[in-house]
Amino acid sequence: MKRIFISYLVLFVILFAFSYTSVNAVGIINPLGANNFCELLTGLSSKIAGLVATLSGIMIIIAGMMYLTSAGDQQKMTTAKTALKYAIMGIIIALLAIPIVEIIKEVLNVSVPGGC
Repeated sequence: MKRIFISYLVLFVILFAFSYTSVNAVGIINPLGANNFCELLTGLSSKIAGLVATLSGIMIIIAGMMYLTSAGDQQKMTTAKTALKYAIMGIIIALLAIPIVEIIKEVLNVSVPGGC
């Protein structure tokens, strides 16, 4: 029992000695790159809009391939047209994402006259 107590005590002393030096040496980097809500909202909206636009462009290509390979089958052609319609709607949403965020910032009064 005494031996276990001494080993825990030594472990505690070692961890305490290294923890003090480690805390002073570590710096925390902001992974988001945003210092306030306004910058966070603007950054996220631009990244998501880019992702949606990219995926919509890929979907347009896939819908075109579906239409070309339908071989006159009306059901496959309808599926391809529907996919194309949704891809175009995705691009429109991506183009409107940043103005929508600006409107939200104005409604929430987080918009600063000189920008974020």
